[in-house]
Amino acid sequence: MSKEHDKTQYRIEMLGDEHERAAFSCGVEVLDRYLQKQAGQDVSRRVAAAFVITPDGKTIAGFYTLSAHLVNLADLPESVAKRLPRYPNVPATLLGRLAVSENFRGQGIGELLLLDALKRAFGNTREVASAVVVVDAKDERARGFYLRHDFMPLPTQPNRLFYPMKTIEKLFPRAREGTKESRR
Repeated sequence: MSKEHDKTQYRIEMLGDEHERAAFSCGVEVLDRYLQKQAGQDVSRRVAAAFVITPDGKTIAGFYTLSAHLVNLADLPESVAKRLPRYPNVPATLLGRLAVSENFRGQGIGELLLLDALKRAFGNTREVASAVVVVDAKDERARGFYLRHDFMPLPTQPNRLFYPMKTIEKLFPRAREGTKESRR
């Protein structure tokens, strides 16, 4: 497969039956197996929302999942926690899995997926509150990816990283305007 794909051709959409899950391979067995065998069940049980990026409506170039989550306020750095209500736990969005097919590496697909996930998570805060996006890095390569994109490790759990929703809001000013409009 050619590595020269035009990013404007890609669509990010909800995982559906038309997507060729069996052909997906990112080189991490647990992520491959999840997409091939478990993601559809998680979607139907409403424990995860799965999104794929596809050039043709069938081929999966990458995917990610989002779920509701809680974070213990005491686990967040004091600089973030002091801006939040003093509840024992605060609502969060879990970016559960994110993977790019080996056939589509080196094209910025991971970044496109991450930005879409952050934008979607922020957009959803209009209806379901979330103070941060949380991700568990599976390995050092994944951890480096999230650190390069300004995620911060939790002080007590270095492979669990987070991104404050207030910071995400600044990435998407048009989405913020939509939030203000919906309040009127």
